[in-house]
Amino acid sequence: MLSSPNSSLQWTAKKNKLFENALAIYDKETSDRWYNIAMFVGGTTEVEIKKHYEILQEDIKNIESGKVPLPAYRRRNTGCSNVNISSTN
Repeated sequence: MLSSPNSSLQWTAKKNKLFENALAIYDKETSDRWYNIAMFVGGTTEVEIKKHYEILQEDIKNIESGKVPLPAYRRRNTGCSNVNISSTN
């Protein structure tokens, strides 16, 4: 088993941002990459970091392949109703 059942519940927005920043700092060429990322994020293990990375890769793959639908955002009136944001004028 790669991670405990509750490990995904421990990924707060702050912790996830640290994870993203650490990925940018410690690229694929970095020795002991997963250890360094785990230390940067804090409160996690190399195994949990690797698992979180695998989940991220799978999410990206699903988004790019169109398997994840884009959310239907509600249109809000922001006071700029006369602004044309289309690419054709």
